[in-house]
Amino acid sequence: MHCGKSKYRRALEAAFPHTVPILAGFLFLGMTYGIYMNVSGFSFLYPMLMSLTIFAGSAEFVTVSLLLAPFDPIKAFAMTLMINARHLFYGISMLDKYKNTGKVKPYLIFGMCDESFSINFTADIPPDVDKSLFMFFVTLLNQFYWVMGATLGGIFGSFISFSTEGIDFVMTAMFTVIFLEQWRKEKTHIPSLLGLGLSILCLIFFGADGFIIPAMGAILLILTLLKHPLERRIDQKREKETGV
Repeated sequence: MHCGKSKYRRALEAAFPHTVPILAGFLFLGMTYGIYMNVSGFSFLYPMLMSLTIFAGSAEFVTVSLLLAPFDPIKAFAMTLMINARHLFYGISMLDKYKNTGKVKPYLIFGMCDESFSINFTADIPPDVDKSLFMFFVTLLNQFYWVMGATLGGIFGSFISFSTEGIDFVMTAMFTVIFLEQWRKEKTHIPSLLGLGLSILCLIFFGADGFIIPAMGAILLILTLLKHPLERRIDQKREKETGV
């Protein structure tokens, strides 16, 4: 019994609590972006439309300097690819999750940001909630928060004057919480430890500006090679816990 609730409402109500931490982060960061656009000489329409159509926070910040510089599409393409190359790995990870999602699949692909990926990949979706609609509303809500923050920042940027230094730490804190929650749910911590170890090694060898792509490539390769041993280890641990 769902008291007459439609599948859309059930999915929205299930998705919303997962996105509340994103609301806090995106609202502040989006406003920072909108204010940055405003002080750079652009009206609120620019951050509003760019957050609707680009929806890639880091790339949107970089786009400000690209718009102010001489037209160079090759540079813009290369820079955007470098900044958002990690989404290639997100996409590979979500191949199974996005199977049979129907009409919402194109939007799920377009709107997959770091935060939506983290939620949709790890969330325990209630059995009475449509999986496709749950992921759709997670993605939609997260984009709405970003668009709202960017638009408000663009509108009120000329009236507000405050230092935004350090505000991006909100997202670091949020991902720390997501990582700890995932750690708590894992049957084995080997993938998490591998991710941390390989990321640290790549950071040492490639530096802070170039470690992300090598780290993700190494993580993908190692976890692919270890897929079957890890699955066997998880199955063995589950058998011990259940006695089956």
